Amino acid sequence: MIAGIDTGPLPPGRGPVSHPAQHARAEVPSGSVRMGVGPVVRQLDSGPGDPGRHARPSRPGKRGRKPKRGLEFKFQDSTTWPAPATVTVTETTCYGMAVASAWGHLHPLLVCRSAWADYPEGELPVIAGTVIHLRVDYLLRDRDPKPVWLWWSRCDATAADVDRLWQSFLRRFDLEHTFRMIKQTLGWTAPKLRDPTAADRWTWLVIAAYAQLCLARPLVEDLRRPWERPARHERLTPAQVRRGFRRLHRKTPQPARAPKSCTAGPGRPTGSKNRHQTHNHPVGKHSKTDRTKADANKRTR
Repeated sequence: MIAGIDTGPLPPGRGPVSHPAQHARAEVPSGSVRMGVGPVVRQLDSGPGDPGRHARPSRPGKRGRKPKRGLEFKFQDSTTWPAPATVTVTETTCYGMAVASAWGHLHPLLVCRSAWADYPEGELPVIAGTVIHLRVDYLLRDRDPKPVWLWWSRCDATAADVDRLWQSFLRRFDLEHTFRMIKQTLGWTAPKLRDPTAADRWTWLVIAAYAQLCLARPLVEDLRRPWERPARHERLTPAQVRRGFRRLHRKTPQPARAPKSCTAGPGRPTGSKNRHQTHNHPVGKHSKTDRTKADANKRTR
């Protein structure tokens, strides 16, 4: 969650991408932004207050109900794109000019499969939103980068909303690296804790350790790998700060006592009972015998 925007669980370009229908069905709060799936055909919505704005024209002499859906919007075919509602241009330091175009009141054409396979009988809902097309001049090693398509679950996005959305979406890479750091290096998932309170305390300890690594940047040297580029102290990552922990350990005060031995203790005397047994939390499973008894009770009733 960044700046009040639900950026989703995956970084751009990795793994499966959540469909707008899936997170709408799961009752995700409005304002969520996801990476668009391409190539996907989007159907233009008529929009509030102007029912015929994007209506598909009827054939001459045809009678009956007017077309329900509007013209198709294909990601890979620019001829199907109408004039964007909002266009922003931002000058970046690493990617040149970033041009973001937004089209509002678009909705996907849902079908009764995948996430909507078990939907009750009836007409599928219309999930309207905003599609954002982001294009940059170049990447670090790619002079012809592919555009990025984003889906926002709200309509009528302003220029400030468009810039805030794509810039916040790019921050997902920082989140992924943070989770990798606290899991693999700081051991967030290493202990096997049974008490939820202990798990919460361990999580806060790991977060405090990560914050200390960020604050200790000016106290360490740049111990980089042979293939890494030099970096200033304010640009060192927490993993690079941790490399110089031996030197950092000498400069910091030691309020705690000396560490104890890591060897196992004598344990409980032989023959004595364990007076502090671990509380086992129920997992909600039932044995086959319990199910048979429950079915028998239903039949007798």
